[in-house]
Amino acid sequence: MRALRKVLVVDDDPVVGKSFNRVLSHDKGYVVITAQNAAEALERLREQEYDVVFTDIKMPGMDGVELTERVKASRPWTPVVIITGYGTPANEQRAKAAGVSDFMRKPLSPEMIEESATHALQPPATATASVVPLPAASAQAMPAEAIDTQHSYRNLAKLVAAPFVGLAYAVLLPLIGLAMLAWTALQALMTIPVANKILMRVKDIALFVAAPFIGLIYAVMLPVVGMTMLVSLGVKAWMTRKAKA
Repeated sequence: MRALRKVLVVDDDPVVGKSFNRVLSHDKGYVVITAQNAAEALERLREQEYDVVFTDIKMPGMDGVELTERVKASRPWTPVVIITGYGTPANEQRAKAAGVSDFMRKPLSPEMIEESATHALQPPATATASVVPLPAASAQAMPAEAIDTQHSYRNLAKLVAAPFVGLAYAVLLPLIGLAMLAWTALQALMTIPVANKILMRVKDIALFVAAPFIGLIYAVMLPVVGMTMLVSLGVKAWMTRKAKA
């Protein structure tokens, strides 16, 4: 005599549990156990093993996705099917990430219940036969060794560039702060006519004095930027050639 398959149905609507019991328990080879919420379902699962779990996605307290995560954490081999009247893309994405085997959308019919139970209990080889193949681009992904090499050279480039970046900050930040203070003071003095004339003269002198500093900034920054771009381009070209090889 064939052993009965144990089905756990978790739904706060008792009509759903009765529907599963009516469809699956009569000469179909199943025994149906019901739970009103996720906490009760976890208690049932601690007491005995089940061949498949059907759970509503929207329940008071812990929802169906959280229950799925708990079931998969302790019994990854147990298939879980989500029953939902809230078939939103966000809900389905959460459920897929949790590892559900299938979805059932309310209202349920006897055919839906029986087909879903049969599909959920298929052996892994049959269940994976319908998996969509990966795109060709995924098959041509870089090997792990090449990826590790890429990360190593990227970190090396960052290490080489770090002193130059620090020097740039050390030169620029004080100059920017002084420039902002000077600009604020200048705007305040421009409102005074006599000071305005004086400031025009001071402006010419300031530009004359600031010219060497501006030249210094360009002298420091341009080589750093140029070297960083050259190193980055060289590393990318080398990694591309290595990946193709």
